Amino acid sequence: MKKFTRTELLTKFRKMVDERQPIIGGGAGTGLSAKCEEKGGIDLIVIYNSGRYRMAGRGSLSGLLAYGNANDIVVEMAREVLPVVEKTPVLAGVNGTDPFCIFDHYLDELKELGFAGIQNFPTVGLIDGVFRQNLEETGMSYSQEIDLIRLAHEKDMLTTPYIFSTQDAIGMTEAGADIVVVHLGLTTGGSIGADTALKLKDCPAIVDELGAAAKSVREDVIVLVHGGPVSMPADADFILQNTKHCHGFYGASSMERLPTEIALTEQTRKFKKITW
Repeated sequence: MKKFTRTELLTKFRKMVDERQPIIGGGAGTGLSAKCEEKGGIDLIVIYNSGRYRMAGRGSLSGLLAYGNANDIVVEMAREVLPVVEKTPVLAGVNGTDPFCIFDHYLDELKELGFAGIQNFPTVGLIDGVFRQNLEETGMSYSQEIDLIRLAHEKDMLTTPYIFSTQDAIGMTEAGADIVVVHLGLTTGGSIGADTALKLKDCPAIVDELGAAAKSVREDVIVLVHGGPVSMPADADFILQNTKHCHGFYGASSMERLPTEIALTEQTRKFKKITW
């Protein structure tokens, strides 16, 4: 696979922003997903533990629970995905709160494997309530994910963290984030998608609020949207048409789970309609 520098990727992405071309990223839980996304012209691919669980028919939030070591799984997935991707930058989802990971060494390992950058996943940003408060109080906090992004930035890796609030947007941009991804919650739709989600019509204002917060720190930061009711191309188009600060879309379930569910189901139905 081709290796990319942060500088050349940012040059490309900022040119796309200037020309109003949407930047499209996608999660890949299998090598086949990555190959198909690349064939479709995707701009960046991200692999993380939820991709493996998702394509095994489990909900994406499996990636936040104790079903396996997230950072080890990414390295395992690298052997499946990286060799089949020819011309697209691949990023690693990194669990920044892992107390057993030596991140200085781990990020070097990811870079050596061929990853162009990182994203903060699994992320405690998806957790709320008393459980989130207790995590923050006991040393498993979103601020550690900010520290992770800062370290990756210092190593000249592309950084595309998920953000959930204006405070997250400011903190991640101050840490050097190149692209911030406004996370609107678990993607809806399909057999294992969420039912509880924001209304699509309310999402542009949220994206712009977080995007404006990030741009108050550094004007050249790029903003993408992900998740919640933004699950299909028409949804992403609606967001882009109705925001000031959004430059593209990052899909995970949207990019590989939902299309797979639809295609396999419909293909099976067509075979079952055969008569002779």
